[in-house]
Amino acid sequence: MSRNTRTFTDLDAAFTLNPRTRDVATKTNEAAIRNSIRNLIHTRHYERLFQPDLGCQVHGLLFENLSPLTVHVAERTIFDVLNKFEPRIDILSISVTSGDDDISLEIEIVYKIINTNQPLRFNTTFTRVR
Repeated sequence: MSRNTRTFTDLDAAFTLNPRTRDVATKTNEAAIRNSIRNLIHTRHYERLFQPDLGCQVHGLLFENLSPLTVHVAERTIFDVLNKFEPRIDILSISVTSGDDDISLEIEIVYKIINTNQPLRFNTTFTRVR
């Protein structure tokens, strides 16, 4: 009985050099998916050429009054972008809360890689700078 395991590989966003192959370094599995989630959430609409619908508008919600509706919109926006552009994961939960200083949003995403049972967590904070 053989196990069918699948490896996910992405380029390292820092474009570091792999010392063994002298090529661009890669990230695999959990690190590749974590990097992809971070990039999708932090990318704004129209930021990528020829892909205007790729991105998440959580940045725009930083300047809104934090209410249950704002939290729901943020959670739904994150869910939609991950569901559309990251098919390698199953989203278990998304939690958006206000930071201690009321100028930031703390986001926690609990997900699992497809065909695995181990839940993984991704945490990030968006802070208003103006």
